[in-house]
Amino acid sequence: MHSLAMIFGILLVLGVVLDAFQTIILPRRPAGRFRITSLFYIVTWTPWAALARRISDDKQREQFYSIYGPLSLLLLLVVWAFLLINGFAFIYFALGSPFNDAMMTQFRGMRFEIWTDLYVSGTTLFTLGLGDVVPRLPVARAVIIFESGVGLGLVALVVGYLPVLYGAFSHREVSVALLDARAGSPPTAAELLSRHGFDGGDEALVILLAEWERWAAELLESHVSYPILCYYRSQHDNQSWLSALVAILDACALLIASQLPDAAHRVPTRQAQLTFAMARHAIVDLGHIFKLDPKIKLLAATPQDRLAPNDFRRLCAALRPTEIQLCGDPDSADRLSQLRAMYEPNAQALGHYLGLNMPLWITEPRKTDQWRRVANLRSTPHQPNATQSHISSNSTAATLHPGDHDH
Repeated sequence: MHSLAMIFGILLVLGVVLDAFQTIILPRRPAGRFRITSLFYIVTWTPWAALARRISDDKQREQFYSIYGPLSLLLLLVVWAFLLINGFAFIYFALGSPFNDAMMTQFRGMRFEIWTDLYVSGTTLFTLGLGDVVPRLPVARAVIIFESGVGLGLVALVVGYLPVLYGAFSHREVSVALLDARAGSPPTAAELLSRHGFDGGDEALVILLAEWERWAAELLESHVSYPILCYYRSQHDNQSWLSALVAILDACALLIASQLPDAAHRVPTRQAQLTFAMARHAIVDLGHIFKLDPKIKLLAATPQDRLAPNDFRRLCAALRPTEIQLCGDPDSADRLSQLRAMYEPNAQALGHYLGLNMPLWITEPRKTDQWRRVANLRSTPHQPNATQSHISSNSTAATLHPGDHDH
């Protein structure tokens, strides 16, 4: 029995240390199906998402979803600490509970020895150093020293892990927030392209797509290394990293699929191809992270059309001022369909798993859209009322008549 306890304890400690190394330190996606972190998120996320889907109010549901990311991080640390305490307790038990415990001298039996082993393991892991339980064997002292080092290392990893995690989250959300004025909220491809239909808009669009190409690469690097970031929600209910990424993919697909009238408009298409490739790479790899391949294959076989015929006609009408020729060209429509099939199943599978809504291709403009309010003020200059003046009636200038200055 003691031999089994020793083997189990060593495997438990090594499993936690390896899992913490792969989750926090290893910069690439770890392999293996039986990782503690993966099992933890499978066990906790499935019931959490099921409860969230039962909430009918959109704001309350998003609030419930938003709690999971930070809470799961704390719970994961608790799980690691709990498993380490039990793993070292099994090792102490396998050594015959070699401790002088003044409190337990009046008690005899295996269950009291186990409580002493758990107490020693807990106080050692958290480096309390109370000294009320003294080891009798040299090997027990060596294990205690090793466990205290593991405890210090766990604390150091947590202290270093949190700033990196929240730094990546904050960096991700800055670009998502900036897209609000450029593509609406929630963002749509039609709004993004129509708001760049001004003189010099092509150059601005190239700069924007280049920024999102880099953003997608940074998203791929950070979220593959730290998949927990995918559970972190944006600060606003109508924004999310996934809807922003899909809106950019939609806009790139429209630019690639459409027929542009002259060579001057081919520059956005080139950048659109680069951004599309990088953004699709990110969304495909994140689907692999959460093992959504069966769901993706099912959606690819029975696609859920995000662009109904009526919406397609509205999209063509909205893009007409931008000189993007989409309707009336069968080749463009066919190219758009092929491009959508390359990323929409992956995006829909991720959205269903994470509880994030897919953006529409085109929506009715919202009355509360701040960008449109500012644009309308700019495009319709205020005409001053002839009966009103910013000059006070008591002002000398207001009472002067033509010719008064001659006197």
